[in-house]
Amino acid sequence: MGQTLANKVVMITGASSGIGAATARALAQAGCRLTLAARAVDRLEALADELGRAQTLVVPTDVTDGAQVATMVERTVAHFGRVDVLFANAGIYIPGQVAEGDPDAWAKLMDINIDGVLRPVHAVLPHMLAQKSGDILVTSSISGFVDIHWEPVYSASKHAVQSFVHTLRRQVAAHGIRVGAVAPGLVANELWGFTEPARITDMVAKHAGITSADVAEAVVFMLSRPRHVTIRDLVILPQNQDI
Repeated sequence: MGQTLANKVVMITGASSGIGAATARALAQAGCRLTLAARAVDRLEALADELGRAQTLVVPTDVTDGAQVATMVERTVAHFGRVDVLFANAGIYIPGQVAEGDPDAWAKLMDINIDGVLRPVHAVLPHMLAQKSGDILVTSSISGFVDIHWEPVYSASKHAVQSFVHTLRRQVAAHGIRVGAVAPGLVANELWGFTEPARITDMVAKHAGITSADVAEAVVFMLSRPRHVTIRDLVILPQNQDI
């Protein structure tokens, strides 16, 4: 028997699209109160209108900017009175051959995919430690478990995230805080270049891709487990993905 998520206060980074937006929709349906954070303000505002302003707070945030991340947490606590869940979801994707790559683009990816997890976690931990409760979930990837040769830099960033999740979990477990990662395979959303509904439907029909909503359902499952249960890693793949 799981726990109810009604009235839980959840901060979601990268909430303007893809997995973040889908998870916001799923958690709003479960009765959560949400801080929606990303750089795309227009998209955040549209999502807040869709979900209802009474249960949402829009905080434009660049997760690589420490001051903006601190403001995100402070505004959440000031508005809702607490923070129960951080879903550190912001990320970007770069595949390709190392010899043909752009080190400046790689540095940006590392900054967003790694520092964009570390900063929000650091900012929210004092509140969760004071409460003696909380959940920290991170969007990782199957690339954090398998060395994928066509995306070596992205894979490196997700390996780093996995290491952080596993070690952080052991540091804070005694304080009533759960830490875990959801690790999808190919998600047919715009991060991977899927913007046309027909293409997404085709990928799903072929069992070659999953949807952002599929990942959101996995996040809801992780969060709704009884407090004595931690889902440390949840790998979710398309049934036909050969990996």
